[in-house]
Amino acid sequence: MNFDAAIERIKSLLSGRTVRFMEVCGTHTVAISRAGLRPMLAPEVELISGPGCPVCVTPAQDIAKILWLAQSNFTVATFGDMMKVPAGADSLAGARANGADVRILYSPLESVEFASENPDKNVVFVGVGFETTAPAIAGAIFEAARRKLQNFAVLTSLKTIPIPLEIICKSPQICAQGFILPGHVSAVIGSDVYQFIPQKFDIPGVVAGFEPEDILDSVFLLTEMLLDNKPDIRVSYKRVVRAEGNIAAKALMEQVFEPCDAVWRGIGLLPGSGLRIRPEYAQFDAQSRFHVPDFPDAADNPACRCAQVILGLIRPTECALFDTECNPQHPQGPCMISSEGACAAYYKYGE
Repeated sequence: MNFDAAIERIKSLLSGRTVRFMEVCGTHTVAISRAGLRPMLAPEVELISGPGCPVCVTPAQDIAKILWLAQSNFTVATFGDMMKVPAGADSLAGARANGADVRILYSPLESVEFASENPDKNVVFVGVGFETTAPAIAGAIFEAARRKLQNFAVLTSLKTIPIPLEIICKSPQICAQGFILPGHVSAVIGSDVYQFIPQKFDIPGVVAGFEPEDILDSVFLLTEMLLDNKPDIRVSYKRVVRAEGNIAAKALMEQVFEPCDAVWRGIGLLPGSGLRIRPEYAQFDAQSRFHVPDFPDAADNPACRCAQVILGLIRPTECALFDTECNPQHPQGPCMISSEGACAAYYKYGE
């Protein structure tokens, strides 16, 4: 079925009614913007962006901790998206320009190899992400333990997706009537973990792939469930996602990490929504091993409205900085910095 036919099918089903769905994952936001689906589905279907961009939900306090390590003669290894995220007037890119040893790597295991090859350097990997990256980070810690590396550690700022979805379900301001659920995260944790959404809140959800056809299929399924008043969790991404998820990946995560309270940008402290390193692997926990201080006063640019964007409370274009002071060359917040950020997607694809 082509785009026009798929969209007409959805609009015909709605018969002039309007619905409001949230795409939780930042990769879905980019895919929707790239394909131009948002204006094509409007006005019957409003798609709002959610908190599924890991860089975007990392609070300024955690960025300040990373900067402290970079400025304290540690070798900081990180994904590229973290380089320009500000904490006050500084960033990792700025720290590196001033002589800090900051390395952009593409895999947590690369940082283990780097530490093994450079025993004179204390290497700290920045562990940011959701359940998608957590198994790989756990694998890096497990491998470092196997090699008995003394110069490797991880500063964790890992978060898990289900708990903030409960906050969103309860919010009358956000008013999400259905969820396009993340494909990558769900490939690890499975689809069964989302059953609380229809059971507690009567809201449907569909785990979607990342092709435009996948997304349109998920919108159709959400619309169908909503109109039939039969909320459920369905999987449109069956070629990758299973109800139980990836058992081996979950086991590795649970071996190395345990749940903890975590601060989310725009949401605040959510009990049990983060992952920290278990005591058995404490020697690889940079936070405790190196006595990394807290930075409660670290703050974002008060004019940046990324906190509202990641909750679907506003569109990126409703921020006064968007495409004026804030653009990819001069980003003012993580939603414009991250490749999965809603502001970056809106800007790049002209929404």
